[in-house]
Amino acid sequence: MNLTMSIPALLFPAISLTMLAYNARYLAIAGLIRQLHSEYQISKSKNTVLQIKNLRKRLWLIRNMQAIAIVSFITSVITMFLLYVEKIYWANVVFGISLLALIASLFLSFIEVQISTKALKIKLNRIEESR
Repeated sequence: MNLTMSIPALLFPAISLTMLAYNARYLAIAGLIRQLHSEYQISKSKNTVLQIKNLRKRLWLIRNMQAIAIVSFITSVITMFLLYVEKIYWANVVFGISLLALIASLFLSFIEVQISTKALKIKLNRIEESR
């Protein structure tokens, strides 16, 4: 396959949209953490502690998802530079790293979604128990 300048450029919108989605998840988690902090000050319930642990995992995942997506973005730009200076072999290598980083970021996102779903199940169980 011949790597042209347009191929790594195609990752720009994908990575940018991914980063926007990750940032939205981060902001939602930050709001939940602030809310849980208030709840925890009032009542140190077991459920609140479980939710805090869950949010801690999710926050770690989101931070790493964002960091790896940034690596993917940077390596995509480096690929374009290497193509510009006609270092085709290195451009292919760096582009491969960019793709692997994007895959890793998406995999972490998948895990975070699974944990997020588990958190919603905990909340639903709490609602059902209070009926």
